[in-house]
Amino acid sequence: MKNQNVKWVYLAILSMVWGSSYILIKWGLVALSPLQLGSLRLLITTIALLLVGYSSLQGLSKYHWKWLAITGYVGTFFPAFLFAFAQQHIDSAIAAILNALTPLLTIIFGLLFFRIDILKKQYFGVGLGLIGSIGLVWGGLQTASNINPIYTLLILAASCCYAMNIHFIKVHLAQVEVMAITLGNFVFMAPAAFVVLIYSDFFTPQTLSHPDIYPAIGYITILALVGSAFAKYLFNKFVKITSAVFASSVTYTLPFVALFWGVYDGETISAFQLLSAVVILFGVYLSHKKKRPKPPL
Repeated sequence: MKNQNVKWVYLAILSMVWGSSYILIKWGLVALSPLQLGSLRLLITTIALLLVGYSSLQGLSKYHWKWLAITGYVGTFFPAFLFAFAQQHIDSAIAAILNALTPLLTIIFGLLFFRIDILKKQYFGVGLGLIGSIGLVWGGLQTASNINPIYTLLILAASCCYAMNIHFIKVHLAQVEVMAITLGNFVFMAPAAFVVLIYSDFFTPQTLSHPDIYPAIGYITILALVGSAFAKYLFNKFVKITSAVFASSVTYTLPFVALFWGVYDGETISAFQLLSAVVILFGVYLSHKKKRPKPPL
């Protein structure tokens, strides 16, 4: 199958998987703290990847190891904890919608630091997306108050991490195999995640005796195996075969899956927030517009 067709298959799969991640985080937080949830997710993912891909790390240079460490922490470690903390105060569907700013941020960082070309329509799209995100936050404050402005900054920070990480992979790890990138990221994160887990009081009787602890661990295990190990591998492959901006567009298809799960779980979203979400998505659409090739003379 040609890359042109495969990239749409990857986009659909990643949208379903990552769109379901927000509700799994919400259910995991019923019995786990953000630190426990984030560290467990990273450790389970590392173990799973080591079982299937340890041989892929052979022959990497010091340069590659450096960028595997950087992309691991920027693209996975920090976002895992940022989302866990944010979703204590923000509904899962809203978190997914806010994360749809990642494509816009990818363009902004590409323009500022990676010298990518941008059209006038894309400038307008970036501005429209930012206006939509402000409207989304304001709508939450005016209605169900399901958005805490401070914690929206955590989602924005995570989106910035995703956006920068896409460019890092495209520029610095283009020659590294997908499994090596995926596993290499988690190998560097695992020691820090283990330290966080130890100091998060996970092994205390108070935590382990919580009535919902085992279902919560089950949700995080699913999140780790499917939403992190499998999806991260697929996403790194996705980045390899398409542009940085198109790869980031997966984040604006996630809200539709997340909204389904949010409604299923009893979350509410106002008409104004839905309108703001449409504004964000339209802004992202405009930001991805390309010049039409001139017809031959």
